Amino acid sequence: MAGRIPQSFIDELLARSDIVEIVGSRVQLKKAGREWKACCPFHNEKTPSFWVSPDKQFYHCFGCGAHGTALGFMIEHDRLAFPDAVEELASRLGLTVPREDDGRGPREKTGEEAYELMGAVAQFFRDCLRETPKAREYLENRGLTSDSIHKFAVGYAPNAWDAVLKRFGGNDDAVKQLAQVGLIIERSGDRAGGYYDRFRDRIMFPIRDARGRVIAFGGRVIDQGEPKYLNSPETPLFHKGRELYGLYEARQSLRQLDRLLVVEGYVDVVRLAQAGILYGVATLGTATTPEHLNRLFRLTSEVVFCFDGDRAGRTAAWRALENALPHAREGRQLRFLFLPEGHDPDTLVAEEGKEAFELRVAGAMPLSEFVVRQLAAQVDIESVDGRARLAEVARPLVARVPEGVYRELLLDRLAQEVRMPAGRLTALLKLDEVAGDAPRGALGRNRQPRSEGRQPLLTQAIKLVLHHPPAALAVTDVNALRKVDIRGIEVLVELIEIARSHKDMRTMQLIERWRDRPEWTRLSELAAEGGLIDAAAAGKDLAKAIAKMVAEAGPGRRLDELIALSRDRKLSPDEQQEFQALLAAKGAS
Repeated sequence: MAGRIPQSFIDELLARSDIVEIVGSRVQLKKAGREWKACCPFHNEKTPSFWVSPDKQFYHCFGCGAHGTALGFMIEHDRLAFPDAVEELASRLGLTVPREDDGRGPREKTGEEAYELMGAVAQFFRDCLRETPKAREYLENRGLTSDSIHKFAVGYAPNAWDAVLKRFGGNDDAVKQLAQVGLIIERSGDRAGGYYDRFRDRIMFPIRDARGRVIAFGGRVIDQGEPKYLNSPETPLFHKGRELYGLYEARQSLRQLDRLLVVEGYVDVVRLAQAGILYGVATLGTATTPEHLNRLFRLTSEVVFCFDGDRAGRTAAWRALENALPHAREGRQLRFLFLPEGHDPDTLVAEEGKEAFELRVAGAMPLSEFVVRQLAAQVDIESVDGRARLAEVARPLVARVPEGVYRELLLDRLAQEVRMPAGRLTALLKLDEVAGDAPRGALGRNRQPRSEGRQPLLTQAIKLVLHHPPAALAVTDVNALRKVDIRGIEVLVELIEIARSHKDMRTMQLIERWRDRPEWTRLSELAAEGGLIDAAAAGKDLAKAIAKMVAEAGPGRRLDELIALSRDRKLSPDEQQEFQALLAAKGAS
């Protein structure tokens, strides 16, 4: 399985696959006009909100937000790694997956051999724990019982440079595979040559995928040392921005997940489960990502983030909140729990027990309250200027919440704080002109040229290309588009260039090129949206949208801004000079 899968093969695979057949073999679909519908396989529901489009070769759930291509469905539903999903889809069509050599040497193995190796190493660590009194004593002092240690398969990595290497690196191929799954590291510098174990003298917590297979490890030092926690690197099996520690165990323990509690440490998850709080999970040394939230909300309707009550905890909470805002919608609850200073979930549940801890969880702060409190703490809420400032800093955050009840509740709470009727505040904020839910540096959400009553021109253009890739052929001057100063314009340019270079490209092929990039989620959402014109008019509409963006982002737009400024105040000398130059240029044209 060495080598990269060529993009051309993935395109062919998607073109020859039928998403209705793929999904229909796993979910009972019913015909609904030109599309198919079903109860979503990713969350519990009684009324179907899961739709499959044979035209777009795309699925979308309007309840939990799940969406993707045939490959994406197999990855999420069957819990497969991307290369495994490609292999599975190819085998259905009688195709052999080609691989290409990119000059970087052996590629990662992602088949059963890699999973078997990780499972064997996990068992080796468990055996080492039984034979190491120091490690067992540490876990006993932390309050972990033998049942908990067994349930979470906790182990110990020996205090040696080559324990795993000696045990599992019997030949060159075995050594390469150990390196590919992140268990050993190649030596560098003066001691170049050979490998050494990544994990040494650490309590080992296996990280398991949805099928219970070990895909990575988290290791905690026993004595003093840095880093305190050491995680497996990104590998073909493990992507830390997608995985959650303890999620497999939670799903095994509870038939229905009414709530998930996101904490920060492995021991926190184990101690909570030991106390009977079986719905704790932890991120893996990273902030909560949009992909984490997508997974969480496919399993439950309530997510509670749990953080230390100190400054670092609130900073981490704010990062989680920024990623959570686009996921706030009806039927979902997002709340924040801050623990007393000096405590983490591990120590607090040991001190006060399950019942008292769950009372804290039940009383966790709603997202809207957390937003307003955090922002209000930055201004003088007793002054008119302070309240105006509060509304302004809240504006881009509120705009990232999808339209609906959740946004209305947040606006109501904000209106109370700025002492203004909610309707008046909503009108003043002009949320339809503000950045929505794309990550910074991904799809641009700055103030953008808009047409009346519709989405920003950039969003319209991106949707047109996604829904009708051949429309990109109508764009005659891509270079002019590059000069438009709107954040996210580079995404549109790249979409157009890909579509123009592959004249038969379809929506699902275009989307799959962005799977591992930050724009993936937002592009998938736009691909799932309806309300577009027919394919025949798509090229004309795309050309018009681009022409308007180029015109409105050019000198004329700046001239209008300076004219508006001059009504409120006297222009500065530099602004006057710029105004005269723009006016002269306009006259010359």
